[in-house]
Amino acid sequence: MEAAKGAMPSSSLEDRSRAVAIWLFSVALLVLAMVVVGGATRLTGSGLSITQWRPISGVVPPMTDQVWARDFTLYRATPQYLLLNRGMSLADFKFIFWWEWAHRLLARMVGAAFAIPMAVLLLARRFPKRLIGPCFGLLALGGLQGLVGWWMVKSGLEARVSVAPERLAVHLGLALVLFSALIWTGFEAWFGAAPIAARRTDRWTSWTAVLGVAILLQCLLGALVAGNHGGLVDADWPLMGGRMAPADYWRGSLWETIAHGQASTQFDHRIFAYLTFTASAGVAIGAAWSASASPAIRRLAAGLAIAVTLQAGIGVMTLAMGVPLALAIVHQSMAAAVLATATALAWRSRRR
Repeated sequence: MEAAKGAMPSSSLEDRSRAVAIWLFSVALLVLAMVVVGGATRLTGSGLSITQWRPISGVVPPMTDQVWARDFTLYRATPQYLLLNRGMSLADFKFIFWWEWAHRLLARMVGAAFAIPMAVLLLARRFPKRLIGPCFGLLALGGLQGLVGWWMVKSGLEARVSVAPERLAVHLGLALVLFSALIWTGFEAWFGAAPIAARRTDRWTSWTAVLGVAILLQCLLGALVAGNHGGLVDADWPLMGGRMAPADYWRGSLWETIAHGQASTQFDHRIFAYLTFTASAGVAIGAAWSASASPAIRRLAAGLAIAVTLQAGIGVMTLAMGVPLALAIVHQSMAAAVLATATALAWRSRRR
């Protein structure tokens, strides 16, 4: 019997595993938590409070006054302390330390929550064979993310008072790629592989893929804004400092303008937000009027357009209010939700 329009095509039971899907979705939630705490760590200026990379022993926080004194002494040798936080009390240091420690603890939890259940599921033969390779790839990507995190932190311990914006963008970008890949692979495990007759290769697969990449790129532009504290300048909207484009946009070179300018990174983020908003609205309208779009694609496209609109509004509010911590965290969390919706739409668009 022909499947009802919009229903998910069937697949063999051996090709799918609800247990694997639930595990992958759960790890994706942990990655989301890590991204949110990482954003709070940056916003509170906490990211450079732990000056050493101890993957194993670092899981134990300071337990005695002597250890606290040692870690505080290490921090007081950093440019951030010497140039920005000179005179900071031990109590203030503990505040920023706990944020960074929580971020690193979540990163370790993500690794454990991925590797241990994966081993159990493999031994229990609950793993679809076609997903073993991709999941080992996800494990490797998670390990790379940890290395890039320390590479990012090192940039702020040498001659800067904060991490390099481009390294922050790479670090966040890898986390978001991992987040999206976990969701995508989770769908593959839940529903199984699509039969050849149910696979779609048409304009929807192209448009949704381009839109998903655009949303990821917009997140990276946001990371450059965050790394340069670009949200603290030109807080009017839709103008910037009363102009269509900031007067100090150009910083002498293309790289400095793209990666290291407060006004320039904010302007780029704004312009790409307009493009992303237009593209998401166009896909939603196109899906609503297209006979080839399934009900699921229409719902996801509409939901994505609404999420992008809400995210844009939150971004404007965050800017106008001077980047308050709570609202900035909401803005970053919403970005991950938008990306998750775009991932679901791109995945669903490949099935009839």
